[in-house]
Amino acid sequence: MNLTDRPRRLRRDGIREMVSETDVEASDLIAPVFVDATTDERVPIETMPGHERVPISDAVARVEEVLETGVEAVMLFGIPESKDERGSRAWAEDGVVQEATRRVTAETDAYVITDVCLCEYTDHGHCGVLENHAEEDARLTVKNDETLDLLGKIAVSHAEAGADMVAPSGMMDGMVGAIRESLDDAAFSDVPIMSYAAKYESAFYGPFRDAADGAPAFGDRRHYQMDPANRREAIREVELDAEQGADVLMVKPALPYLDIVADLRDEFDHPIAAYNVSGEYAMLHAASEKGWLDLEEVALESLVSIKRAGADLILTYFAEDIADVL
Repeated sequence: MNLTDRPRRLRRDGIREMVSETDVEASDLIAPVFVDATTDERVPIETMPGHERVPISDAVARVEEVLETGVEAVMLFGIPESKDERGSRAWAEDGVVQEATRRVTAETDAYVITDVCLCEYTDHGHCGVLENHAEEDARLTVKNDETLDLLGKIAVSHAEAGADMVAPSGMMDGMVGAIRESLDDAAFSDVPIMSYAAKYESAFYGPFRDAADGAPAFGDRRHYQMDPANRREAIREVELDAEQGADVLMVKPALPYLDIVADLRDEFDHPIAAYNVSGEYAMLHAASEKGWLDLEEVALESLVSIKRAGADLILTYFAEDIADVL
């Protein structure tokens, strides 16, 4: 070893922070907020400690709590008052996300992003219109193009309510193009789209499905969400969304797919987002509760790794806690 090469010189206090390559700031983070039209009080989410479903009447107060930590953006998810085969409450003018969006944008300075999908609104829990709903067959088929029409209606209804950005998450072919066309036709050409561009069929979504009441009643989502084994396919998927007008490209989940985040950072000039999902959050909490890990340290290290891989934005259930630390 050449003793003139001593990397430890730059790891001493005072200089260590100055040469740090990756910083996570509160402004990088987006906090998920669950608004529930079926309750009049806050309901703890057992599988995601520290998070709650809040009634529409508490949506503003909940977002204000987020803003107090320094986080500036929220993603609104809705639990509707009723569900049906086509998820019609998803685009209702008086729907849960629409009403929450109106209140939050009118009474706070939060940047409001809305989830555009059908799984929380359909009685079968899938992300689109089903070909064979009556049979409840595990070999179900989501009708892609018919679903696109509904996603466009949802996005326009959110924009009309005041959403700053819409985020389609259903992994339907052509969804970004259909939503962009619908928004433009409705005079919302300035509303950007953050596409869940590489969303994998992951086992890390379990706690979210409890939180949003969006688990499939039968079958699974492997016919429309990506295969966890596929890396090259992500470039093809994301390239299509970029060509169709996506403004931000998201990878979901984050930690098991940091290679995908890095690939997209290398391939695209668009802002890259990553979703630090519910299962990632829950497993760190579980280990912390057993005394095996320091929650604050592993949460921050996780977010640093996501940022280091190339994410510009991170949607995370740790947003408020880490923003307080920062």
